[in-house]
Amino acid sequence: MSTIHISAEKKDIKKIVLMPGDPLRAKYIAENFLTDYKQVNHTRGMLAYTGKYKDKEVTIFAHGMGCPSMGIYAYELYKFYDVDTIIRIGTSGANTPDLDLLDIIIADTAYSYSNFPKMLFDDNAREFSADRSINEQLEKEAEEKNLSYKRGKIITGDVFDVYIEDKKRLEKLYEEAGESLAVEMEAAALFALAKHLNKKAACILSIVDSPYKKEEITSSVRETALNDMIKLALDTAHNL
Repeated sequence: MSTIHISAEKKDIKKIVLMPGDPLRAKYIAENFLTDYKQVNHTRGMLAYTGKYKDKEVTIFAHGMGCPSMGIYAYELYKFYDVDTIIRIGTSGANTPDLDLLDIIIADTAYSYSNFPKMLFDDNAREFSADRSINEQLEKEAEEKNLSYKRGKIITGDVFDVYIEDKKRLEKLYEEAGESLAVEMEAAALFALAKHLNKKAACILSIVDSPYKKEEITSSVRETALNDMIKLALDTAHNL
C-alpha cells in the first residue's frame, strides 16, 4: 500500500506517530533514540522511520512547514494508515514575556488563521483542541523530568510572522486571537484533522526565539534542549 505522498507499507507505520517538521530531525531522532529502526518513507524527501523506543514500536514522520504540508501527511496517516495518535514536536516563537528560551509548551488549543479547516471540512471554527488525555500524560512526564513547561493556547499562522513588516497589524491579529503563549505554523491543521477523523492529536513545542529576550541560543544548547522535548514525547508515547 502507498498513497500519493507516502510510499510506506501499511504495516510499517505504527499506531502512534511523532511528527517533527524537519525531515533531518526525524532522521536525528531515529538515529539517536530508536533501536532496530528502518526508513519507511523518502517520497519528496519527507523522511520517516519506524523503530523501537524501549519496548514499544513508534513511527517518526516529518511533516514539513505550514498547515497544507501538515494536512497532507497527517490526513494520509490517519485516513489510510490507521494511525490513532499523532504528537507534533516542534519549535516556536514566544508570544508572552513570561516564557524563557527553551521552555516547553504543551498546547491545549491552537487558534488558526488558516483556511485549511474550511476548505477540507467546511469548518469555520478558528480554535481547535488537543487531546486532553495525551496532554495529561505529557504534563505527568514533564513533571517527573523536572522540565520547565507551560500549557495553554498557541497561535497557528500561515506565514512566518517575522516577515510581517507592519507590527501594529500583527499585534492586532494576535489580540483578536486572545491570550496565547506561542506562535507556530502547523498545530491547528493537525487538531482539526483529529477532530473530524475521530483521532487523537497533541503538540509540544520548544521556545527558540522571543521578541522579549535579547539572548540567543547556540546550536549546541538548542540541540540539548530539543533532546529534552524529544524524550518527553517518546516517553509519553511509550506510556499511552
